[in-house]
Amino acid sequence: MSAPDARKDIRKVVLAYSGGLDTSVILKWLQTRYGCEVVTFTADLGQGEELEPARRKAEMFGVKEIFIEDLRETFVKDFVFPMFRANALYEGQYLLGTSIARPLIAQRQIEIAEAVGADAVCHGATGKGNDQVRFELAYYALKPDVKVIAPWREWDLTSRTKLLAFAEEHQIPIAKDKRGEAPFSVDANLLHSSSEGKLLEDPALPPDEIVFQRTISPETAPDTPTEITIDFLHGDPVALNGETLSPAELLTRLNRLGRDNGIGRLDLVENRFVGMKSRGVYETPGGTILLAAHRNMESITLDREAGHLKDSLMPRYAELIYNGFWFSPERRMLQALIDTSQHSVTGRVRLKLYKGNIIVQGRESPNSLYDTRVVTFEEDEGAYNQQDAQGFIKLNALRLRLGAQIGRRGGAL
Repeated sequence: MSAPDARKDIRKVVLAYSGGLDTSVILKWLQTRYGCEVVTFTADLGQGEELEPARRKAEMFGVKEIFIEDLRETFVKDFVFPMFRANALYEGQYLLGTSIARPLIAQRQIEIAEAVGADAVCHGATGKGNDQVRFELAYYALKPDVKVIAPWREWDLTSRTKLLAFAEEHQIPIAKDKRGEAPFSVDANLLHSSSEGKLLEDPALPPDEIVFQRTISPETAPDTPTEITIDFLHGDPVALNGETLSPAELLTRLNRLGRDNGIGRLDLVENRFVGMKSRGVYETPGGTILLAAHRNMESITLDREAGHLKDSLMPRYAELIYNGFWFSPERRMLQALIDTSQHSVTGRVRLKLYKGNIIVQGRESPNSLYDTRVVTFEEDEGAYNQQDAQGFIKLNALRLRLGAQIGRRGGAL
């Protein structure tokens, strides 16, 4: 007996749709292979592209329900800022710009699917990358019984040539620069731009300057530094140069400042969750500035052990986001701890931006734990008794002294 055809159960699908070649092919492929109604969802996360062409193209395919939503403020407030409270860096370098965008897209897809009565959701991620994992883990966390369609794991359009042939056969408009092999692929949002593939696949070669879209070269940045202030309230940035701004507005301004000063470039070979290494070139101008400012704000407002505990948990937190576990219970637990640590992280940081560098000029907070009476090399008026250090040192040296005595008697250390 042959297995039942799962396609018969799919009547309506919500597709994460950009309007580009790949998702346009997917849209038509869903209509022809599944014979289902397709609902398109296009999220404006600050990628810097005009989104109305996506609407027009969807209408051309006969799509009746088209969702195009500006999610920039939600993206920064509810996803980017919570992540930055943790100072999250994957493998010590990557600011997770692509990773943090996927759970929001997936969340909104599921919400739309439930609102329109769709049977399934669909994404355009390939079978080699991390994004398929991120999308689908989020889908299942939010709607455990959801049906997921991943065309790149199903179809036989296994090359750019076949993709273009399908597009031409079905009269799908193809931008001229999409004919043939693209020099590299790009993913962008308000936090970053990511480039990978093709001319970037050899990690021994430096990226060509044409790869960079969000920043100017540090060498060509102005010879005059730019000085700025960032104000924080409970761990989140709230004002730039004394002007209170919304989360998305603030990150947009920081992006411009970072771009104009050549800040935020990263050439990285990383370990994908699916098991392979990949080389990516990332630009995160505003985020790079924000990370430096936030760490300096924490330096005077966080207790030592609280800060060290938070730093020790950061790699695990970053890995959870990179691997797609934003909606997992362990990420939520870590977030609760991180957010608790931020209650006192309020104040102002002064920075100088200069040719790719972020130079701290000062930091101040009403909650500062830095006490000049204690640290001064002048008379401290009895705030600190230096003689107390003797007992402190002896107690901490006790185990070392005992170990050394055993060692002298020939015992193992």
